[in-house]
Amino acid sequence: MPNLTPDEYLCLANLNLYDSPECKSLATQAVMGRHLRVTSNSEDVGTLYETSVQVCLCEDDYPGWLSLSDLSLLQPCTLPYQAKSFSPLEIKKFLPDVIDFTHKASSQPNYYLWGGTVGPNYDCSGLMQAAFASVGVRLPRDAYQQEAFTQSVSTAELEPGDLVFFGTPEKATHVGLYLGDSCYIHSSGKDKGRNGIGIDRLSEHGDRVSQSYYQQLRGAGRVVKSYQPQIR
Repeated sequence: MPNLTPDEYLCLANLNLYDSPECKSLATQAVMGRHLRVTSNSEDVGTLYETSVQVCLCEDDYPGWLSLSDLSLLQPCTLPYQAKSFSPLEIKKFLPDVIDFTHKASSQPNYYLWGGTVGPNYDCSGLMQAAFASVGVRLPRDAYQQEAFTQSVSTAELEPGDLVFFGTPEKATHVGLYLGDSCYIHSSGKDKGRNGIGIDRLSEHGDRVSQSYYQQLRGAGRVVKSYQPQIR
């Protein structure tokens, strides 16, 4: 196994991160230019996991497993990742570009990809994360994390650029970006009637996809800050 001396690396290409050492199921992706930390003990990796190393993405503290075959696509960082801070007003000014990102993503051939954050194929929270990252604002990775991170607003207070959350009474499992006029854009799985990015309505009277999600509507949240990694 290669000697992993520094803790923090720069991704030189888009990389897949997996949810287990076997690297079979995608957990998330790291777009070229992101930072990650190696969290596995190198001796343990060499003896227990012959094909992968445990890592954590610096921008959102998200863990995963990286295939050893992708280590050549990492470069030791000369400077550690430094998170940016934004005021709510600054973020509000970015929202037209965030919305534009999702429209451009929807105009490309795509399908719903569990763990997808790089494109053209996204999962629901991956699309939200990528859209806000395009303007420098960082969100946590998963829908339930994004719900907890945002400032809660009622659906009556929704403004373009807010996030709308769906799921069970216990947990958010899906998220979309509100566009205005009771419409939101999201990446939806084929089990709900569409496989990829599309626009639906917050209404019980919409088409089958809109109705299916509306029945699971939990609430909404406003992005008023950028994620700050845990102190390490």
